Amino acid sequence: MIGRKFHRVIMASGSGQALPSSDSPALKFKVVAVQGRARSSRMTLPHFTAHTPMFMPVGTQGSVKGMTTRQLEELDCHVILGNTYHLENRPGSGLVAEMGGLHDFINWPRGMLTDSGGFQMVSLLHLAEITEEGVTFQSPVDGSAMLLTPEQSIAIQNRLGADIIMALDDVVPTTANNPARFEEATHRTTRWIDRCIAAHSRPLEQNLFGIVQGGLDTGLRDLSMQQLVARDLPGYAIGGLAGGESKDDFWRVVSQCTAGLPPGKPRYVMGIGYPLDIVVCSALGADMFDSVYPTRTARFGVALVPEGVLKLKNAANARDFRPLDPSCSCMVCRRYSRAYLHNVVTRGISAAAILVTYHNVAYTQRLTREIRTAIEEQRFPEWVRSFLQTMFPKGDVPGWVQDAMAAADISLEGSGSGTTRTNPPAPAPLPTEQPPVLAAVGASV
Repeated sequence: MIGRKFHRVIMASGSGQALPSSDSPALKFKVVAVQGRARSSRMTLPHFTAHTPMFMPVGTQGSVKGMTTRQLEELDCHVILGNTYHLENRPGSGLVAEMGGLHDFINWPRGMLTDSGGFQMVSLLHLAEITEEGVTFQSPVDGSAMLLTPEQSIAIQNRLGADIIMALDDVVPTTANNPARFEEATHRTTRWIDRCIAAHSRPLEQNLFGIVQGGLDTGLRDLSMQQLVARDLPGYAIGGLAGGESKDDFWRVVSQCTAGLPPGKPRYVMGIGYPLDIVVCSALGADMFDSVYPTRTARFGVALVPEGVLKLKNAANARDFRPLDPSCSCMVCRRYSRAYLHNVVTRGISAAAILVTYHNVAYTQRLTREIRTAIEEQRFPEWVRSFLQTMFPKGDVPGWVQDAMAAADISLEGSGSGTTRTNPPAPAPLPTEQPPVLAAVGASV
Protein backbone atom coordinates (compact mmCIF):
# COMPACT_ATOMS: atom_id res chain seq x y z
CA MET A 1 0.00 0.00 0.00
CA ILE A 2 2.79 2.44 0.91
CA GLY A 3 4.66 1.58 -2.26
CA ARG A 4 1.59 2.17 -4.45
CA LYS A 5 0.91 5.51 -2.79
CA PHE A 6 4.52 6.61 -3.28
CA HIS A 7 4.34 5.62 -6.95
CA ARG A 8 1.12 7.59 -7.38
CA VAL A 9 2.69 10.70 -5.87
CA ILE A 10 5.77 10.43 -8.08
CA MET A 11 3.63 10.25 -11.20
CA ALA A 12 1.46 13.12 -10.01
CA SER A 13 4.52 15.31 -9.61
CA GLY A 14 4.81 15.48 -13.36
CA SER A 15 7.79 13.19 -14.02
CA GLY A 16 8.53 9.53 -13.85
CA GLN A 17 11.88 10.17 -12.16
CA ALA A 18 12.57 9.49 -8.50
CA LEU A 19 12.11 12.50 -6.27
CA PRO A 20 15.04 13.90 -4.22
CA SER A 21 16.09 12.21 -1.00
CA SER A 22 19.09 11.88 1.28
CA ASP A 23 20.30 9.62 4.07
CA SER A 24 22.39 10.99 6.90
CA PRO A 25 23.39 8.98 9.98
CA ALA A 26 20.55 10.46 12.09
CA LEU A 27 18.20 11.85 9.45
CA LYS A 28 16.46 10.45 6.40
CA PHE A 29 14.79 12.97 4.11
CA LYS A 30 12.49 12.03 1.26
CA VAL A 31 10.48 14.36 -0.98
CA VAL A 32 7.18 12.60 -1.63
CA ALA A 33 5.47 15.15 -3.88
CA VAL A 34 6.39 18.24 -5.88
CA GLN A 35 4.24 20.87 -7.54
CA GLY A 36 6.08 23.78 -9.05
CA ARG A 37 8.76 24.66 -6.51
CA ALA A 38 6.70 23.52 -3.52
CA ARG A 39 7.32 20.08 -2.08
CA SER A 40 5.94 17.79 0.58
CA SER A 41 8.47 15.60 2.37
CA ARG A 42 9.10 13.14 5.17
CA MET A 43 11.99 13.76 7.54
CA THR A 44 12.81 10.82 9.78
CA LEU A 45 14.55 11.93 12.97
CA PRO A 46 15.71 9.82 15.93
CA HIS A 47 12.50 10.61 17.85
CA PHE A 48 9.88 11.19 15.15
CA THR A 49 9.12 11.25 11.43
CA ALA A 50 8.15 14.83 10.67
CA HIS A 51 6.10 15.87 7.66
CA THR A 52 7.11 19.06 5.87
CA PRO A 53 6.35 21.87 5.24
CA MET A 54 5.96 22.24 8.99
CA PHE A 55 5.77 25.00 11.57
CA MET A 56 7.69 24.46 14.81
CA PRO A 57 6.44 26.22 17.97
CA VAL A 58 9.17 27.82 20.05
CA GLY A 59 9.76 26.72 23.64
CA THR A 60 12.58 29.11 24.48
CA GLN A 61 13.30 27.71 27.92
CA GLY A 62 12.10 24.18 27.25
CA SER A 63 8.42 25.09 27.44
CA VAL A 64 6.00 26.57 24.90
CA LYS A 65 4.33 29.25 27.01
CA GLY A 66 0.72 28.46 27.86
CA MET A 67 0.81 24.86 26.60
CA THR A 68 1.67 21.42 27.91
CA THR A 69 3.59 18.91 25.84
CA ARG A 70 0.48 16.74 25.83
CA GLN A 71 -1.47 19.56 24.16
CA LEU A 72 1.29 20.07 21.59
CA GLU A 73 1.08 16.38 20.77
CA GLU A 74 -2.73 16.57 20.52
CA LEU A 75 -2.33 19.33 17.95
CA ASP A 76 0.11 17.12 16.01
CA CYS A 77 3.18 19.33 16.37
CA HIS A 78 6.06 17.35 14.91
CA VAL A 79 9.05 19.36 16.17
CA ILE A 80 9.41 22.06 18.84
CA LEU A 81 12.34 24.36 19.58
CA GLY A 82 14.53 25.05 22.58
CA ASN A 83 16.99 27.91 23.01
CA THR A 84 20.60 27.02 23.76
CA TYR A 85 21.54 30.34 25.35
CA HIS A 86 18.56 30.50 27.69
CA LEU A 87 18.60 26.79 28.61
CA GLU A 88 22.29 27.01 29.52
CA ASN A 89 21.60 30.05 31.69
CA ARG A 90 18.75 28.25 33.46
CA PRO A 91 18.50 25.38 34.35
CA GLY A 92 21.82 24.44 32.72
CA SER A 93 22.57 21.76 30.15
CA GLY A 94 24.34 19.64 32.75
CA LEU A 95 21.17 19.25 34.78
CA VAL A 96 19.16 18.53 31.64
CA ALA A 97 21.67 15.84 30.66
CA GLU A 98 21.38 14.26 34.12
CA MET A 99 17.62 14.04 33.56
CA GLY A 100 18.14 12.10 30.31
CA GLY A 101 18.24 15.03 27.88
CA LEU A 102 15.73 17.65 26.87
CA HIS A 103 13.15 15.13 25.63
CA ASP A 104 12.90 13.46 29.03
CA PHE A 105 13.31 16.72 30.94
CA ILE A 106 10.19 18.25 29.36
CA ASN A 107 8.38 14.96 28.64
CA TRP A 108 8.26 15.41 24.86
CA PRO A 109 8.37 12.23 22.71
CA ARG A 110 8.63 13.88 19.27
CA GLY A 111 11.24 15.89 17.41
CA MET A 112 13.27 18.70 18.96
CA LEU A 113 15.53 21.38 17.54
CA THR A 114 17.85 23.63 19.53
CA ASP A 115 19.23 26.83 18.12
CA SER A 116 22.87 27.73 18.64
CA GLY A 117 22.51 30.96 20.57
CA GLY A 118 23.45 32.95 17.49
CA PHE A 119 20.16 34.82 17.33
CA GLN A 120 20.96 36.39 20.69
CA MET A 121 23.69 38.35 18.88
CA VAL A 122 20.78 40.34 17.47
CA SER A 123 18.16 40.17 20.21
CA LEU A 124 20.72 40.84 22.98
CA LEU A 125 23.15 42.90 20.90
CA HIS A 126 23.44 45.48 23.69
CA LEU A 127 24.69 42.67 25.94
CA ALA A 128 27.01 40.94 23.43
CA GLU A 129 30.56 41.33 22.17
CA ILE A 130 31.46 39.37 19.02
CA THR A 131 35.01 38.27 18.23
CA GLU A 132 36.62 35.48 16.22
CA GLU A 133 36.68 33.33 19.35
CA GLY A 134 32.93 33.59 19.90
CA VAL A 135 30.31 35.78 21.55
CA THR A 136 30.53 37.11 25.08
CA PHE A 137 27.12 37.82 26.60
CA GLN A 138 26.30 39.70 29.73
CA SER A 139 23.65 37.67 31.50
CA PRO A 140 20.33 39.53 31.71
CA VAL A 141 19.71 37.59 34.94
CA ASP A 142 22.74 38.44 37.10
CA GLY A 143 25.08 40.43 34.85
CA SER A 144 27.75 37.72 34.72
CA ALA A 145 29.73 37.16 31.51
CA MET A 146 29.08 34.08 29.38
CA LEU A 147 31.42 33.23 26.49
CA LEU A 148 29.70 31.20 23.79
CA THR A 149 32.14 29.74 21.26
CA PRO A 150 31.23 27.35 18.42
CA GLU A 151 32.69 24.52 20.48
CA GLN A 152 30.74 25.45 23.59
CA SER A 153 27.49 25.92 21.66
CA ILE A 154 27.81 22.41 20.23
CA ALA A 155 28.82 20.92 23.58
CA ILE A 156 25.74 22.45 25.22
CA GLN A 157 23.50 21.17 22.43
CA ASN A 158 25.09 17.71 22.62
CA ARG A 159 24.15 17.62 26.31
CA LEU A 160 20.61 18.86 25.60
CA GLY A 161 20.22 16.04 23.05
CA ALA A 162 17.84 17.55 20.46
CA ASP A 163 17.34 15.75 17.14
CA ILE A 164 18.52 18.81 15.20
CA ILE A 165 21.20 21.19 16.45
CA MET A 166 22.23 24.44 14.81
CA ALA A 167 25.72 25.68 14.09
CA LEU A 168 26.79 28.92 15.77
CA ASP A 169 26.75 31.62 13.10
CA ASP A 170 27.65 35.30 13.01
CA VAL A 171 24.29 37.04 12.65
CA VAL A 172 24.00 40.62 11.38
CA PRO A 173 20.58 42.32 11.14
CA THR A 174 19.58 42.73 7.49
CA THR A 175 18.82 46.37 8.16
CA ALA A 176 22.45 47.12 9.05
CA ASN A 177 24.14 49.47 6.59
CA ASN A 178 27.61 47.95 6.78
CA PRO A 179 28.74 45.86 3.77
CA ALA A 180 32.08 45.08 5.38
CA ARG A 181 30.36 43.65 8.45
CA PHE A 182 28.18 41.38 6.29
CA GLU A 183 31.24 40.09 4.44
CA GLU A 184 33.08 39.49 7.71
CA ALA A 185 30.08 37.63 9.16
CA THR A 186 29.66 35.45 6.07
CA HIS A 187 33.26 34.25 6.13
CA ARG A 188 33.24 33.87 9.91
CA THR A 189 30.11 31.72 9.70
CA THR A 190 32.02 29.36 7.39
CA ARG A 191 35.02 29.23 9.71
CA TRP A 192 32.71 28.57 12.64
CA ILE A 193 30.88 25.72 10.88
CA ASP A 194 34.18 23.85 10.62
CA ARG A 195 34.73 24.34 14.35
CA CYS A 196 31.18 23.13 15.00
CA ILE A 197 31.70 20.01 12.89
CA ALA A 198 34.95 19.20 14.71
CA ALA A 199 33.29 19.70 18.11
CA HIS A 200 30.15 17.65 17.36
CA SER A 201 30.44 14.52 19.51
CA ARG A 202 27.09 12.86 18.66
CA PRO A 203 26.78 12.82 14.84
CA LEU A 204 25.05 9.44 14.92
CA GLU A 205 22.28 10.77 17.18
CA GLN A 206 22.01 14.47 16.36
CA ASN A 207 21.90 16.38 13.09
CA LEU A 208 24.01 19.50 12.69
CA PHE A 209 22.47 22.07 10.33
CA GLY A 210 24.47 24.93 8.83
CA ILE A 211 23.01 28.43 8.45
CA VAL A 212 23.30 30.45 5.25
CA GLN A 213 24.23 34.08 5.90
CA GLY A 214 25.09 37.03 3.67
CA GLY A 215 22.42 39.61 4.41
CA LEU A 216 20.72 40.93 1.27
CA ASP A 217 23.87 40.55 -0.86
CA THR A 218 23.19 37.88 -3.49
CA GLY A 219 26.91 37.28 -4.01
CA LEU A 220 27.52 36.67 -0.32
CA ARG A 221 24.45 34.43 -0.09
CA ASP A 222 25.75 32.36 -3.01
CA LEU A 223 29.20 32.15 -1.43
CA SER A 224 27.76 31.08 1.91
CA MET A 225 25.64 28.40 0.27
CA GLN A 226 28.55 27.04 -1.76
CA GLN A 227 30.78 26.80 1.29
CA LEU A 228 28.14 25.16 3.49
CA VAL A 229 26.98 22.69 0.83
CA ALA A 230 30.60 21.60 0.39
CA ARG A 231 30.45 20.37 4.02
CA ASP A 232 27.62 17.94 3.10
CA LEU A 233 25.52 18.58 6.21
CA PRO A 234 22.21 16.81 6.96
CA GLY A 235 20.26 20.03 6.41
CA TYR A 236 20.52 23.77 5.90
CA ALA A 237 18.89 26.87 7.32
CA ILE A 238 18.37 30.30 5.78
CA GLY A 239 19.30 32.79 8.49
CA GLY A 240 19.47 36.51 9.00
CA LEU A 241 15.90 37.28 7.87
CA ALA A 242 12.70 38.46 9.60
CA GLY A 243 14.66 41.32 11.09
CA GLY A 244 12.92 44.29 9.52
CA GLU A 245 13.99 44.01 5.88
CA SER A 246 11.40 44.80 3.21
CA LYS A 247 9.10 41.96 2.24
CA ASP A 248 10.40 42.22 -1.31
CA ASP A 249 13.97 41.66 -0.10
CA PHE A 250 12.74 38.89 2.18
CA TRP A 251 11.11 36.71 -0.46
CA ARG A 252 13.95 37.23 -2.95
CA VAL A 253 16.54 35.93 -0.47
CA VAL A 254 14.34 32.92 0.32
CA SER A 255 13.86 32.25 -3.39
CA GLN A 256 17.58 32.47 -4.08
CA CYS A 257 18.50 30.15 -1.24
CA THR A 258 15.83 27.48 -1.80
CA ALA A 259 16.93 27.35 -5.46
CA GLY A 260 20.59 27.04 -4.50
CA LEU A 261 20.45 24.51 -1.67
CA PRO A 262 20.46 20.73 -2.33
CA PRO A 263 17.00 19.47 -3.40
CA GLY A 264 17.34 16.29 -1.36
CA LYS A 265 17.93 17.96 2.00
CA PRO A 266 15.66 19.95 4.35
CA ARG A 267 15.53 23.74 4.01
CA TYR A 268 14.72 25.70 7.14
CA VAL A 269 13.77 29.41 7.02
CA MET A 270 14.48 30.68 10.51
CA GLY A 271 12.20 33.05 12.41
CA ILE A 272 9.15 32.81 10.12
CA GLY A 273 5.71 32.73 11.79
CA TYR A 274 3.29 34.98 9.89
CA PRO A 275 0.87 32.65 8.04
CA LEU A 276 1.28 34.59 4.78
CA ASP A 277 5.06 34.23 5.00
CA ILE A 278 4.73 30.49 5.63
CA VAL A 279 2.60 30.10 2.50
CA VAL A 280 4.99 32.16 0.36
CA CYS A 281 8.09 30.34 1.60
CA SER A 282 6.43 26.95 1.10
CA ALA A 283 5.57 27.90 -2.47
CA LEU A 284 9.25 28.76 -3.01
CA GLY A 285 10.38 25.34 -1.79
CA ALA A 286 11.09 25.78 1.93
CA ASP A 287 10.32 23.01 4.41
CA MET A 288 10.63 24.24 8.01
CA PHE A 289 9.63 27.38 9.90
CA ASP A 290 9.66 28.64 13.48
CA SER A 291 8.72 31.79 15.35
CA VAL A 292 7.42 33.00 18.70
CA TYR A 293 4.82 35.04 16.81
CA PRO A 294 1.74 32.73 17.11
CA THR A 295 2.22 32.23 20.84
CA ARG A 296 3.42 35.73 21.73
CA THR A 297 0.64 37.47 19.82
CA ALA A 298 -1.88 35.22 21.58
CA ARG A 299 -0.79 36.67 24.92
CA PHE A 300 -2.03 40.04 23.69
CA GLY A 301 -5.44 38.68 22.75
CA VAL A 302 -4.80 38.34 19.01
CA ALA A 303 -6.06 35.19 17.29
CA LEU A 304 -4.96 33.88 13.89
CA VAL A 305 -7.88 33.34 11.52
CA PRO A 306 -8.10 32.72 7.75
CA GLU A 307 -8.95 36.38 7.17
CA GLY A 308 -5.79 37.52 8.96
CA VAL A 309 -5.98 38.35 12.66
CA LEU A 310 -8.83 38.79 15.11
CA LYS A 311 -8.15 41.36 17.85
CA LEU A 312 -10.23 40.09 20.73
CA LYS A 313 -9.95 43.31 22.73
CA ASN A 314 -12.10 45.10 20.15
CA ALA A 315 -15.53 45.98 21.57
CA ALA A 316 -17.22 44.45 18.53
CA ASN A 317 -16.47 41.01 19.97
CA ALA A 318 -18.33 41.64 23.25
CA ARG A 319 -21.61 40.19 21.94
CA ASP A 320 -20.28 38.00 19.15
CA PHE A 321 -21.29 34.42 19.90
CA ARG A 322 -19.41 32.87 16.97
CA PRO A 323 -16.23 30.83 17.51
CA LEU A 324 -12.87 32.38 16.68
CA ASP A 325 -12.85 30.50 13.38
CA PRO A 326 -15.96 28.55 12.29
CA SER A 327 -13.77 26.36 10.07
CA CYS A 328 -11.45 25.36 12.93
CA SER A 329 -12.07 22.14 14.90
CA CYS A 330 -9.72 22.91 17.79
CA MET A 331 -10.97 22.67 21.38
CA VAL A 332 -11.19 26.46 21.75
CA CYS A 333 -13.30 26.96 18.63
CA ARG A 334 -15.58 24.08 19.57
CA ARG A 335 -16.25 25.29 23.12
CA TYR A 336 -15.80 29.05 23.42
CA SER A 337 -17.28 32.12 21.77
CA ARG A 338 -15.61 35.36 20.76
CA ALA A 339 -17.74 37.06 23.43
CA TYR A 340 -16.33 34.85 26.18
CA LEU A 341 -12.76 35.26 24.94
CA HIS A 342 -13.22 39.04 24.69
CA ASN A 343 -14.33 38.99 28.32
CA VAL A 344 -11.33 37.07 29.66
CA VAL A 345 -8.84 38.92 27.42
CA THR A 346 -9.98 42.38 28.43
CA ARG A 347 -10.03 41.45 32.12
CA GLY A 348 -6.52 39.99 31.97
CA ILE A 349 -7.60 36.54 33.16
CA SER A 350 -4.77 34.03 32.70
CA ALA A 351 -7.03 31.56 30.90
CA ALA A 352 -7.22 34.02 28.00
CA ALA A 353 -3.58 33.58 26.98
CA ILE A 354 -3.83 29.80 27.36
CA LEU A 355 -6.92 29.50 25.17
CA VAL A 356 -5.78 31.85 22.41
CA THR A 357 -2.33 30.24 22.39
CA TYR A 358 -3.92 26.83 21.95
CA HIS A 359 -5.95 28.07 19.00
CA ASN A 360 -3.02 29.86 17.34
CA VAL A 361 -0.81 26.79 17.52
CA ALA A 362 -3.69 24.71 16.15
CA TYR A 363 -4.01 27.21 13.30
CA THR A 364 -0.34 26.90 12.31
CA GLN A 365 -0.50 23.12 12.34
CA ARG A 366 -3.67 23.06 10.24
CA LEU A 367 -2.15 25.58 7.83
CA THR A 368 0.95 23.50 7.13
CA ARG A 369 -1.09 20.28 7.03
CA GLU A 370 -3.32 21.82 4.35
CA ILE A 371 -0.24 22.93 2.40
CA ARG A 372 1.19 19.40 2.46
CA THR A 373 -2.10 17.83 1.43
CA ALA A 374 -2.60 20.29 -1.42
CA ILE A 375 0.88 19.56 -2.78
CA GLU A 376 0.40 15.81 -2.52
CA GLU A 377 -2.99 16.04 -4.23
CA GLN A 378 -1.54 18.29 -6.96
CA ARG A 379 -3.87 21.23 -6.26
CA PHE A 380 -1.47 23.59 -4.50
CA PRO A 381 -1.96 26.58 -6.87
CA GLU A 382 -5.72 26.36 -6.35
CA TRP A 383 -5.20 26.18 -2.59
CA VAL A 384 -2.94 29.26 -2.66
CA ARG A 385 -5.52 31.24 -4.66
CA SER A 386 -8.24 30.30 -2.19
CA PHE A 387 -6.03 31.24 0.78
CA LEU A 388 -5.27 34.65 -0.70
CA GLN A 389 -8.89 35.27 -1.70
CA THR A 390 -9.92 34.73 1.91
CA MET A 391 -7.18 36.92 3.35
CA PHE A 392 -7.53 39.66 0.73
CA PRO A 393 -11.21 39.62 -0.36
CA LYS A 394 -10.90 43.06 -1.97
CA GLY A 395 -8.19 41.79 -4.29
CA ASP A 396 -5.43 43.88 -2.69
CA VAL A 397 -2.86 41.07 -2.62
CA PRO A 398 0.47 42.75 -1.79
CA GLY A 399 2.76 43.25 -4.73
CA TRP A 400 5.57 41.30 -3.10
CA VAL A 401 3.27 38.28 -2.76
CA GLN A 402 2.27 38.53 -6.42
CA ASP A 403 5.95 38.68 -7.44
CA ALA A 404 6.86 35.74 -5.21
CA MET A 405 4.03 33.63 -6.61
CA ALA A 406 5.16 34.46 -10.14
CA ALA A 407 8.64 33.22 -9.20
CA ALA A 408 7.01 30.06 -7.83
CA ASP A 409 5.12 29.64 -11.12
CA ILE A 410 1.73 30.06 -9.44
CA SER A 411 -0.86 32.11 -11.30
CA LEU A 412 -3.08 34.24 -9.08
CA GLU A 413 -5.85 34.64 -11.62
CA GLY A 414 -9.06 33.81 -9.83
CA SER A 415 -7.80 34.95 -6.41
CA GLY A 416 -8.88 38.53 -6.96
CA SER A 417 -5.29 39.75 -7.23
CA GLY A 418 -4.10 42.45 -9.53
CA THR A 419 -6.93 44.93 -8.95
CA THR A 420 -4.82 46.76 -6.38
CA ARG A 421 -1.09 46.42 -5.95
CA THR A 422 0.20 47.22 -2.49
CA ASN A 423 3.58 46.89 -0.86
CA PRO A 424 3.28 47.36 2.91
CA PRO A 425 6.28 48.60 4.88
CA ALA A 426 8.47 45.99 6.49
CA PRO A 427 7.20 44.90 9.90
CA ALA A 428 9.49 45.52 12.84
CA PRO A 429 10.74 42.49 14.79
CA LEU A 430 8.45 41.60 17.67
CA PRO A 431 9.81 43.18 20.86
CA THR A 432 9.90 41.12 24.02
CA GLU A 433 6.44 41.00 25.60
CA GLN A 434 5.11 44.13 23.92
CA PRO A 435 2.14 44.41 21.55
CA PRO A 436 3.11 42.83 18.21
CA VAL A 437 3.21 44.52 14.83
CA LEU A 438 0.44 43.10 12.68
CA ALA A 439 0.50 45.24 9.53
CA ALA A 440 1.97 42.57 7.27
CA VAL A 441 0.04 39.63 8.64
CA GLY A 442 -3.08 40.16 6.57
CA ALA A 443 -6.48 41.67 7.17
CA SER A 444 -7.51 42.60 10.69
CA VAL A 445 -11.05 41.76 11.76
